[in-house]
Amino acid sequence: MVSREETTTVAPAAVSASTLASVPVSPAPAASSGDGLALAGSGESVLVRVRAGLPELTGALQRVAELILADPAAAARSTIVELAERSGTSPATVTRFCRALGFVGYADLRLAIAGETGRAARTGGWTMDIGREIQPTDPLERVLGQIMAADTQAMHDTASLLDLSEVERAAEAIARADRVDIYGASGSALVGGEMQFCLHRIGIAAWAWTDVHNGLASAALLKSGDVALGVSHSGQTRETIEMIAEASSRGATTIALTSFPRSPLAEVADIVLLTATQATTFRPDALSARHPQLVVLDLLYIAVAQRTHERAHAAFSVTAQAVAGHRSASGKEAS
Repeated sequence: MVSREETTTVAPAAVSASTLASVPVSPAPAASSGDGLALAGSGESVLVRVRAGLPELTGALQRVAELILADPAAAARSTIVELAERSGTSPATVTRFCRALGFVGYADLRLAIAGETGRAARTGGWTMDIGREIQPTDPLERVLGQIMAADTQAMHDTASLLDLSEVERAAEAIARADRVDIYGASGSALVGGEMQFCLHRIGIAAWAWTDVHNGLASAALLKSGDVALGVSHSGQTRETIEMIAEASSRGATTIALTSFPRSPLAEVADIVLLTATQATTFRPDALSARHPQLVVLDLLYIAVAQRTHERAHAAFSVTAQAVAGHRSASGKEAS
């Protein structure tokens, strides 16, 4: 089964090695790289960075990235010549890839990957089997293990990518807003609808729009002090981009929830919240993005509730009282 997150997408432009420079990075030397790219900072995952930049890489650089992601442990054991041969590239291409990540050379990248795979093996070796294809004959116990492993890794990767200062900015804006619009298409609409329900429950005036005509009409009525949130894993959904752009033109603060920091949606938004994914068989990236998206929005919702504590508490009380008559004596919802 293949699922489409979006109905219409904006074709991504070809991106060079410098694409990776915009994604949070892993430990690296403190000197400048030969390509003049921003150097890797501390505490970030190099594999997360490679995975986030993979769809935007082209040609030989993409083949190097795919080989590293397919078997990080083997990459960490390989010489630069071996990695080049296995990826069908050249040592010069591997060096360019390393510099694009912010490393001086292959030795530093190899050391970083070895450290990361070593930590994963110590904390739970099953995580190294995430990339294995799910076969039609696999028992459900193994399928469950792979799904849990992939989702757990995606959560950790999302935590690594997520800029908490951006979450705080988004929460402050929503807490002060007179109105919040949320835009998304297809699967992203389900995620946006969940966020609208949560905000509405704590007294935040929020609307979720899935139809581009209705969404654009609503965006046109926004003003300075209002907030618009667009959800798209790829960041290329034309309808969502149009609605966010319209909201921005009216002075609203705009927020993008996406897996791609250089996507069109991220480019048009004031605040960008990033997620990571771990695709599995029958669950491509657009589907596997749901849980990380929900986690980030749950964090944002809690941050808003913290900033509107008294109003949120009062809203919970009155809404619970309003539906109390629809619960049975056992505490379950009456049918």
